[in-house]
Amino acid sequence: MPPEHESPVIVVIDDDRGARDSLANLFASIGLKSELFGSVQDFLASNRRDTPGCMLLDVRLPGKSGLEFQREMQDKNIYMPVIIMTGHGDIPMTVRAMKAGAIEFLTKPIHEQLLLDAIQAAVARDAAQRRYNEEIGQIVSAYEQLSLRERQVMALVVDGLMNKQIAAELQLSEVTVKVHRGRLMHKMKAISVADLVKMSEKLQRRPVKR
Repeated sequence: MPPEHESPVIVVIDDDRGARDSLANLFASIGLKSELFGSVQDFLASNRRDTPGCMLLDVRLPGKSGLEFQREMQDKNIYMPVIIMTGHGDIPMTVRAMKAGAIEFLTKPIHEQLLLDAIQAAVARDAAQRRYNEEIGQIVSAYEQLSLRERQVMALVVDGLMNKQIAAELQLSEVTVKVHRGRLMHKMKAISVADLVKMSEKLQRRPVKR
């Protein structure tokens, strides 16, 4: 996970060098960093880091098309929010891109403010996803520190059982259940049962790999 203060990077994949340079100048004028690539292959061959930001992806590219690459990104562990751009868009193409998770589908020539608004939304989504992943990662890490018995008690606490009921279910003394419950609450850093329930729900999901 990159440091939270790291500036977002706008990755541009477009085979038109003039368009790439124009976008880089636009981004630089408002203090945004960018990385420019002429093809998907160039991007994949680069020394990529897990930086916050988003991707501006052209549809028509040499080799693999933008839409093909968009569908493959998750399999390649690339989770940047994507803004699709094209000079030859149509409704079916737009539907495909949006169903695949694109933030926006922009037709060239692109209005600068529409582009910047889309980038702002994409960067915000990326930041929110990173915070969410970090939160779940911390919960998973804490859960992995629980003993098997503490996990059993936690599951029953989350199901709403009282200590006496848990003791009967696990064939333990109520005092022992209280000890396990106290330890698991401490390890999970849960301040209440409601807090523990929320954590349990989030444990059903794992962070997006990056």
